[in-house]
Amino acid sequence: MSAQADRLGVLIAPVLAELELSLYDLDYSGGNLRVLLDRPGGIDLGAITQATRRISNLLDEADIISSAYTLEVSSPGLERNLRTPVHFASAIGREVKIKTRSSVEGERRVDGTLIAADETTCEVRFEDGSSRVLQLSDIERAKTHFVGDAAPKPGKGSRPGRPANKSSATAKKPSATAKNPSTTAKKASTTAKKPSKTQPSGEGD
Repeated sequence: MSAQADRLGVLIAPVLAELELSLYDLDYSGGNLRVLLDRPGGIDLGAITQATRRISNLLDEADIISSAYTLEVSSPGLERNLRTPVHFASAIGREVKIKTRSSVEGERRVDGTLIAADETTCEVRFEDGSSRVLQLSDIERAKTHFVGDAAPKPGKGSRPGRPANKSSATAKKPSATAKNPSTTAKKASTTAKKPSKTQPSGEGD
């Protein structure tokens, strides 16, 4: 994570501890602050909504982001991006899809079971029993891959081999000129848009 993301992670850590949640990942770039939360047994919409409210209020009080930004809080989902050594270690035993950087020799797409990971490397085993060790620094992107156990009945549920949609809520904070905030059901996240501090206020009556 960037230095700013590290500071934000430290800031929200006490709130997450109170809510018995763990921080899976945090990314701040392009005016978007994305916070991925988890807990043993999974996280539900109620916990995400509560965490979003607490984190949003805390960021307002701390005032460490000077420009306008969008806060998105969600769960990592069944298919999780793997970016850090901790992510890879937590995914040992799961199916993964990895793409290496173009400068790395060999097949760029590496799909199989993650069987080992440490601070600098990971090892993927293929269906034929062979395996390949990769440097984490050589990986362009990686994620876990969900494999469905059974197909749903026709016309119901998700497609075979695909994870079901996650429940979620999206909420935008009003700008200086907006009248009311809106709450909309969307994908597995809660999003709050923060107004810019440099936005001029409306003229007086």
